[in-house]
Amino acid sequence: MNAKPTLVIMAAGMGSRFGGNKQIARIGPHGEILLEYSIHDALRAGFNKIVFIIKPEMEEMMENLCGYIRNLKAKDGSPVEVAYAFQDFSSVPKFYTIPNQRTKPFGTVHALLCAADVVDGPCCVINADDYYGIGAYQ
Repeated sequence: MNAKPTLVIMAAGMGSRFGGNKQIARIGPHGEILLEYSIHDALRAGFNKIVFIIKPEMEEMMENLCGYIRNLKAKDGSPVEVAYAFQDFSSVPKFYTIPNQRTKPFGTVHALLCAADVVDGPCCVINADDYYGIGAYQ
């Protein structure tokens, strides 16, 4: 079991009220996106694994934006592990029938079910479009 905590980032949101993928809006002075600040804080607090929960069609975009994280070091000097979990209907329990008209994911619990196979220890779950500060990770 992974003794270091994993940061699980829910980044599959639709951004319908925002008008696009707000999780990739560049807000920092050098074009940083908000979740980069969260990752930075989590790594400084001792996390060593980052799991992005995304829609399957977002993988290339997220890799282009955040693939460099694999080259970073955790607080203890170990390499940062990065994994993707895809929020789709494959994780819905077999006893549940998905309504024919349903196209959107089901929300937070559904997202976490989708990440169950890549989280193997203690974790912290955050939204990609919120800022928490280092104290939340400590």
